[in-house]
Amino acid sequence: MAKAAAKVSSGGAARKSALAGREFHTGAVRLAVLPPAERISLRAPAGSVAALSKALGLDLPTKPKASASNGGRTALWLGPDEWLVIDQTGDPLANCSEVKDLHSAVGVSHRNVAFSVSGAGAEATLNAGCPQDLSLEAFPVGACSRTILGKVEIVLLRTGEDAFRVECWRSFSDYVHDFLVEAAADTGG
Repeated sequence: MAKAAAKVSSGGAARKSALAGREFHTGAVRLAVLPPAERISLRAPAGSVAALSKALGLDLPTKPKASASNGGRTALWLGPDEWLVIDQTGDPLANCSEVKDLHSAVGVSHRNVAFSVSGAGAEATLNAGCPQDLSLEAFPVGACSRTILGKVEIVLLRTGEDAFRVECWRSFSDYVHDFLVEAAADTGG
């Protein structure tokens, strides 16, 4: 079921997605490796948020578990002064380089791999290794957090009522993929 690896140009270098083409389906869960994206780890004090929001074209969220999206760009609140910005088409690092206010923006595009977990069994699949309450009431669409899955730190974003985006470091992507496949198979769908 392997497909051609997707390539993204970042600073002139082409890269292949780790685990490209891996998919898994049950009656209740669909697991897919998402295409490469540009990502930055952004740190900034409250006084810089307005200028960075303007440069990025979205309002950086300032509350726990919040995210903001505009077009193909999403900013995830990870802490009082920390965001993960994910962009499918643009270059958020270049946008931040134009901001003179105090901040730190570091490209982490090659560090992460993302998975989509969707379907009626998505929540149960993730809760097999994530101790967080992922019910729709406690973790609504748009909610995000840095948490764990099994033995690995992940960043989790709820993208729909029965859909999630899981971000993990590339070095743990095989573990996360295999964990999710096993957990999805256990949903019984």
